[in-house]
Amino acid sequence: MDIISASTFILIGLFLLIYSANRFIDATATIALQFRIPPLITGLVIVGFATSAPEIIVGIEAAWQNKIDLAIGNAIGSNIANIGLILGITALFLSPIIIKSMAIKKIYILMFLIMFIPLALMKHDSNLSHYDGFILLLCLVISFFILKKIAATIDSNDPVNSQFSEELLEADNKNKMKAFTVLIISLVFLLVGAHVLVLGAVAIAERLEISDLIIGLTIVAVGTSLPEIAASAASVMKKKADIAIGNVIGSNMFNMLAVLGIPAIIQDLPVGKLDPDLFMRDIAAMFILTVVLAIMLFGPKRVKLTRTKGALLLILFGLYQYFIYLDIAG
Repeated sequence: MDIISASTFILIGLFLLIYSANRFIDATATIALQFRIPPLITGLVIVGFATSAPEIIVGIEAAWQNKIDLAIGNAIGSNIANIGLILGITALFLSPIIIKSMAIKKIYILMFLIMFIPLALMKHDSNLSHYDGFILLLCLVISFFILKKIAATIDSNDPVNSQFSEELLEADNKNKMKAFTVLIISLVFLLVGAHVLVLGAVAIAERLEISDLIIGLTIVAVGTSLPEIAASAASVMKKKADIAIGNVIGSNMFNMLAVLGIPAIIQDLPVGKLDPDLFMRDIAAMFILTVVLAIMLFGPKRVKLTRTKGALLLILFGLYQYFIYLDIAG
């Protein structure tokens, strides 16, 4: 496959992923309400899973093609893009983003702690095995129960709870049978889009002699994170900034546990096969951005993301991309 054909495949795959992901999110939220799941859990867990659906499906497709490095790059790169690119763009053009909920702090701390789990597993023997994948999925289940306990302690008037309730009320008014139909159809399109995207990405990597990890960290990660840009921007414009942050937190948690865990179960990475740059460059960038955002969100002043803070996040994301370029050029 030549560069033009591969690029066309990537564009088609991204279009299918973005279009179907938005429909998948709406349908998932509507169906979740039928089981009377608390708004915070529905927003963070159910919708968080839905917004990570492109990453999960792409990771599965990559694993089936024995391209586990691409799946790993997609998970780490998506977390970096969620904070640096998505929140950076949102804050730069729609500032100030004022966070009112105290629950966001607890959930953010949980997300931060979760990041250490895959890091420890990958650092040990420099691989990601089948057993590691099962451990990550077990941690995902445990995190659900922790989130449920957090939700039980949150006041019903807490901004993040009320904002999720308002959003989900809109979904509740939709036809239930139609929601199930949309869910199935959008899932099919997600699978097709992921397959086409991975084919194009692998072809680009082979043609340009770039590693699967780099392709996963850049083209694939940014592409699969695009649905979050629309979701975050829409939430901020509706004056529901806590949802925008909540979506990023939920998505990042799923990326670390599900997007890394499921592909590892399908296709493990042999001992010593992880690229050393993954720790020194990529995971380090993810932790730096996560800490910087924490300082921005939970400082002594009123919690808000200003235009200046958004610009800083974008600059850090740009520097990270520049370091990747230097590695490719070198």
